[in-house]
Amino acid sequence: MQDKKEPKKYKNSFLNWIEYRLPIISYLEKEYGDYPMPKNANYFWSFGALLTICLVVMIISGIFLAMYYTPHVDMAFESTERIMRDVSFGWLIRYIHSNGASFFFIVVYIHMIRSLYYGSFKYPRELNWLLGVFIYFIMMATAFLGYTLPWGQMSYWAATVITNLFSAIPFVGEGIKTWLLGDYTVGNATLNRFFALHYVLPFVIFGVVGLHVAAVHVHGSNNPAGIEVKEPEDTVKFYPYMLVKDTLAFCVFGIIISAVIFFGPNLMAEVDNYIPADPMVTPAHIVPNWYLAPFYAILRAVPDKLGGIVLMFAAIAVLFIIPWLDNSKIKSCSFRPLYKWLMILFFVNFFILGYVGMKPATGIYLLLARLGVIYYFGFLLVITPFMHRFEKNIILPNSIHEIYKKKK
Repeated sequence: MQDKKEPKKYKNSFLNWIEYRLPIISYLEKEYGDYPMPKNANYFWSFGALLTICLVVMIISGIFLAMYYTPHVDMAFESTERIMRDVSFGWLIRYIHSNGASFFFIVVYIHMIRSLYYGSFKYPRELNWLLGVFIYFIMMATAFLGYTLPWGQMSYWAATVITNLFSAIPFVGEGIKTWLLGDYTVGNATLNRFFALHYVLPFVIFGVVGLHVAAVHVHGSNNPAGIEVKEPEDTVKFYPYMLVKDTLAFCVFGIIISAVIFFGPNLMAEVDNYIPADPMVTPAHIVPNWYLAPFYAILRAVPDKLGGIVLMFAAIAVLFIIPWLDNSKIKSCSFRPLYKWLMILFFVNFFILGYVGMKPATGIYLLLARLGVIYYFGFLLVITPFMHRFEKNIILPNSIHEIYKKKK
């Protein structure tokens, strides 16, 4: 006989019916309602939520674009133009997708800067940092693949340059290059597999983001002071306090990206990509998207092709071991007076590398790139592991609540 005595947790009988069979509502209440957030968390902690929203928007807009896009070398450029001119609101969807990619990276860079500055990668959150860097790596691959799909001049030649790099790897380089291209040259097979991967990888990112969020909720969020929560007075509930901050951040973000989409949709686009791909005409200056430019600058800073490839991938790989490079017991740079400024210089240096990566690899730009590479690896591999031995830190407060008592 069916047991009708089900617990009545909510006033709504339908919610009770769902809750008894799949307790998703109580899970959401626990993780996004009653979840304790450090009371000193500022607006930098809203960028994680912005990234999730950006990812969902990119996936949805990408699905609609895929409905009209044709992954064929003879029709890709024309199908992109058709989306812009003939599909209802196709121009809006494409501008949301293309500019959304740039803003996605703007937000992720701010998110990573916050994690580095406040020590969110340290014990016990090492795995969370590793998942975040893995997401960043897949993002870069996805962005590069998407850059090739319009099949304009910059798309074609960017695919040619990047895939040719792998041929410099001894013994297996040519095989890897052929495997990536699906042929011996950049062509229809290349475009088809790039399109397939570009479509699938965002869903991989979405899955890893789920793990990333789950890892955050295991030990709780870090905070600007880098102090672990010790008493109930150190926290506030996610709802309504953090939700209000996230909502305001989303509104400001929406206004900024809307202004770009409607008034300057091509501010971050390459003009050459509005010219159909022509294998017989090489652009004067082949450049990647701005958000990949720092690593392109590192690649070109070394005169040897293989050395440049090794250094470029090393610049990404070193990010995975940062939790074990920084041996300081102090998490937040706010309490490390000297290291704080060296960290800020590291951020500035990274964006200088991005700037020179968009310029010709000659003269002052090449010199800046080489100096930037030296500081990039010098900071991560020399300054970060050893600075704590010589630096005199500011004394940490005993708790987050104590910080607020001192302010009063």
